[in-house]
Amino acid sequence: MSERVRVYDLARELGLENRELMDLLEAEGVEVRSHASSLEPEIADLIREHVIAERRDAEAEGKNLEVTLAGLAAPAKVPAKAPEDDAPAEQAAAEPAELHLKAPVTVRDLAEGLGRKPNELIGQLMTMNIFATITQVLDVELVEKICAKYGITFIRERREKAKAKEPAQKQPDKKSGGKSAKAGNLKTRSPVVAFLGHVDHGKTSLQDYIRKTRVAAGEAGGITQHIGASVIETAAGQTITFLDTPGHEAFTTMRARGANATDIAVLVVAADDGVMPQTIEAINHVKAANVPFVVAMNKMDLPGANPDKVLLGLQQQGITPEDWGGDIGVCPVSAITGLGIDGLLERILLEAEMLELQADPEGDLEALIIEAQLETGMGATANVLIRNGTLRTGDAILCGPHFGRVKALVDSRGNRVKEAGPSMPVKILGLSGVPEAGAVLHRCASDKEAKNRAAEAERDLRTDDLTTRRAVDLESLFDMFQAQDRNELNIVLKSDVQGTLEAITESIHKIKSDKISTRVIHSGVGEVTENDVTLATASGAIVIGFNVRAMPAVNRLAKQKGVEIRLYSVIYELLEQLEEALRGRLRPEVRETPLGAAAIIQVFNVSKTGKICGCSVNGGLVRVGASARVYRENELIYNGKVASLRRFKDDVREVRSGLECGIRLDNFEDFEVGDRIEIFEITEMRPEL
Repeated sequence: MSERVRVYDLARELGLENRELMDLLEAEGVEVRSHASSLEPEIADLIREHVIAERRDAEAEGKNLEVTLAGLAAPAKVPAKAPEDDAPAEQAAAEPAELHLKAPVTVRDLAEGLGRKPNELIGQLMTMNIFATITQVLDVELVEKICAKYGITFIRERREKAKAKEPAQKQPDKKSGGKSAKAGNLKTRSPVVAFLGHVDHGKTSLQDYIRKTRVAAGEAGGITQHIGASVIETAAGQTITFLDTPGHEAFTTMRARGANATDIAVLVVAADDGVMPQTIEAINHVKAANVPFVVAMNKMDLPGANPDKVLLGLQQQGITPEDWGGDIGVCPVSAITGLGIDGLLERILLEAEMLELQADPEGDLEALIIEAQLETGMGATANVLIRNGTLRTGDAILCGPHFGRVKALVDSRGNRVKEAGPSMPVKILGLSGVPEAGAVLHRCASDKEAKNRAAEAERDLRTDDLTTRRAVDLESLFDMFQAQDRNELNIVLKSDVQGTLEAITESIHKIKSDKISTRVIHSGVGEVTENDVTLATASGAIVIGFNVRAMPAVNRLAKQKGVEIRLYSVIYELLEQLEEALRGRLRPEVRETPLGAAAIIQVFNVSKTGKICGCSVNGGLVRVGASARVYRENELIYNGKVASLRRFKDDVREVRSGLECGIRLDNFEDFEVGDRIEIFEITEMRPEL
């Protein structure tokens, strides 16, 4: 029985980019979540047949062998058609020494290319225990073997992307570094990868093996003490930028400042320990950041390595590995022996390919501060990551209230360089002060401009210090929803024991609503910590604690960050207040009840009260205080209230159908005979979740 096939494997077989194949699958009505999704063998066969059929149609119409984004590939150089039985034998001997074909290669394609009959190749394949049809797609390795038997070198050609022919049509990618990048100048940039995970699971050691350095050995206790960055080059010549952070705290702190420093996250899990508390926190932080990630199952060289334990732990956290039918790649690796390192790098590049990371090297400079400090003999230095544009020695730079001119650039290997392009980390010398991590660095036209803009930024900071940031709490949710079109409340949940934590989480998830939803972005056992506040800041969440405490330092940080911490000791009180607060933040449901209608038959001008319209009530009733709409030739000209009613000389509260009366509307006197008035009542209903 045929096995399921991954999207990226099928794309490689057909000679397509992953995105092209996913577009083709979508056009054919096949839903796939990512390039790692699995396809049923029947679906894969249908796609192969579709690709081949489309290519045949293109050839029959005499089209160029380059094809469109439909994901089709075709032979690049097709030799003369295979000779018939009565053709001279010398024609077959005139075959070229090289055969150029583009994937996918079928039995028919190969037969034509070799000048042989298809049944001859089918018979040869049978001797190799391969039973193929004339339209079956052959692996590249198999094609090479068959060609070698005929003394011909097979050269696989890849077609160029059709979209590359029209660069002006491409819109800047959301992952591109700069806002001002022009489509025509966008170029592929290297992915920026952050390693996250539990302490001592081998985040830095894994990178050490990759870049062949000994960073971890120089750290106190073998634990990373600062944010570093390095650039490695794979065997295929592609580069990857690694951010080695102290953990998910720094990862989230930068995101809280709006810094999109990381393109892909690598979640490092030790094969002997499995999923640990800090692993769970890292998972929640990555999910909250909505960053694609790969799991590196480290320490596979240890005798106690238990891959199934790791996969089960990931599954329990809502992460389904590929081996278990999901779309999250899990790469077994060892930072000691180097096992699986190439596979991990290949998977990172695969994820980067799907993101289509681009930047404009000649565009406006945008660099993120990774780390900044004061160093003896050098003054203020900053490690930055270039996201767009190119930073050069001598550039006038600005970063918040700090400014200066680039005196020197030092790359990740300690070498001085003259310039740094997208995805390149460098150390900058020349700033007037130490900026905060996550701040954005820009280039200015001159030193004067940089100094003036820095002074403005400093004044703005002083003003911000005098005002309290608006808190993210339940009472202000309604305004937030209106201003930001937000319909989800993020919650960081802490409890005293695991059982209670699970019960509260399940109860929160049971609060169903089509208008507002609750999402527990992180839950854990123990007191509320500064990490919880940091995550809540980055995600616009509130912190809810049950039978736990929050120390004064944590409360001070929460007030400073504008995050509300709510502590409870009774579950039903927690749930009732949460549900009631959500309901109270919704707009009241408005219901209109028709009351009656009237037609204006005469207009009176009363000196004391202004104009009053004489009306005939045609149906229902007219009531003082009811809502009214005035229509003129079926066009709405007024929407307001009935101010007063008169019958003859008396003021009345309501007038019923069949009677005449005088109507005065609130703040409206532009009546005309023939206007139609509709009377209705508005009732505000208590909103339901």
